[in-house]
Amino acid sequence: MNAVGIPTDKAKSGVWGLDDILSGGFTRGHLFLLEGEPGTGKTTIALQFLMEGARAGEKCLYVTLSETERELREGAASHGWALDERIDIFELLPPESLLDSEQQQSLLYSSDLELGETTKQIFEAVERTRPARVVLDSLSEIRLLAQSSLRYRRQILALKHYFAKFNTTVVLLDDLTAEAADKTVHSVAHGVVRLEELAPAYGAERRRARVVKYRGVKFRGGYHDATITTGGMNIFPRLVASEFRRAVERTTMSSGIAELDRLLGGGVESGSSTLILGPAGTGKSLAAITFIVAAVARGERAALFVFDEELGLLFSRMIGLGINLEEMQRSGSLFIEQVDAAELSPGEFAHRVRKRVDDDRIKTVVIDSLNGYQAAMPEENSLILHVHELLQYLNRQGAATFMTVAQHGLIGDMKAPVDVTYLADTVVLLRYFEALGSVRRAMSVIKKRTGMHESTIREYRIGNRGLTIGEPLDGFHGVLRGVPVYVGEGQPLLQERRLFEEQQP
Repeated sequence: MNAVGIPTDKAKSGVWGLDDILSGGFTRGHLFLLEGEPGTGKTTIALQFLMEGARAGEKCLYVTLSETERELREGAASHGWALDERIDIFELLPPESLLDSEQQQSLLYSSDLELGETTKQIFEAVERTRPARVVLDSLSEIRLLAQSSLRYRRQILALKHYFAKFNTTVVLLDDLTAEAADKTVHSVAHGVVRLEELAPAYGAERRRARVVKYRGVKFRGGYHDATITTGGMNIFPRLVASEFRRAVERTTMSSGIAELDRLLGGGVESGSSTLILGPAGTGKSLAAITFIVAAVARGERAALFVFDEELGLLFSRMIGLGINLEEMQRSGSLFIEQVDAAELSPGEFAHRVRKRVDDDRIKTVVIDSLNGYQAAMPEENSLILHVHELLQYLNRQGAATFMTVAQHGLIGDMKAPVDVTYLADTVVLLRYFEALGSVRRAMSVIKKRTGMHESTIREYRIGNRGLTIGEPLDGFHGVLRGVPVYVGEGQPLLQERRLFEEQQP
């Protein structure tokens, strides 16, 4: 209680993530509005709110004007819930006169009688049960009975003052099916939460939540991705990296390949991000996985999130390169998840990455690739903000993050579908080039914020032992353009015969 006797604790919503957004839950003794079109999850949240109260030993009441008690219980059963005796369901049936065609025409305005009778029945149910939590479903029915904005507002105010006498926490549901632009309840309610459902051109529907208003509380603003699964609604609070500042000891992490470490100025730093950029087939995934192999060899744990490739194919392809990802996964050293961009929202993906870093103390994270991440969020500006917050968070946890981006084209001028080079601390560029009648690959580091690096370009090859990196190509001009001119002496390129002999077991 505060100085004037008002409870300062909050009624938890029972919805994962929603309490975080609401800074702890719903302030007790107040009236809240939960609005959204049909199918956005209002009833699901309402039931979770009441079940959370029942678990805390509170008496709860669900007043339904639109659904039957049977429908509510069936909906709860679909999530595996059994509503216990602390949750009363009061089903408000329409007056008999509405079902009698002979009495529908009258000189009296039946809505006056119906609205008063409806309110009276709600008050009687509250007097009878004395609940600590109440859900009223839905306001659309009351709005239709009121017939005017003035009477509707007076009715909502009457409900608000009545419930305040009992210090009841009330959640009103509004399906926005009538006069969606009417903001009457917004001004009366202590807080407003809006649910939305979006239908992309391809893939599953996307849900999100936003706190429109919450008096006297610093809530987490903006849109937050949400899902409905068996077990209820899940809301994934928008990641704000600035909330996770902490001191982290930064160390240099080796790739396990001496030439690559020299190119990187000794390796990459923990708490930094590395972007591996190049056209298809240059070995971006292999270059990133090389750091996973090195981390596991040091006795650390790593995580690999794959957007673009089927895991079975990835496992068999890496076996051919001398890397057994499946064995690392079985031993618990490597967490691997295949991400379906059409089914997973960016907020849920960020939550999964966070969970692995927080719960499993993982210090090496690979995201392969941002092209797939972009498919989950086609709005480029929003994608860049998501990636920025995620990278900042991982950096502040001391994790080394590796991302791949496939550029359009193979040789010559190439463009990435989204430019995140300025976000990454280190940028590794992979290229094809033609020399002596064959296609070869070259690697260079074009940026590193955390220290010095080689400004050279090195040729590399992919074989049954992974990456083999040669000496700097200092006798060539134009390697990055794809068709270099040799101006040096000797044989600076990796030789086929020597490379074959070196890679034999």
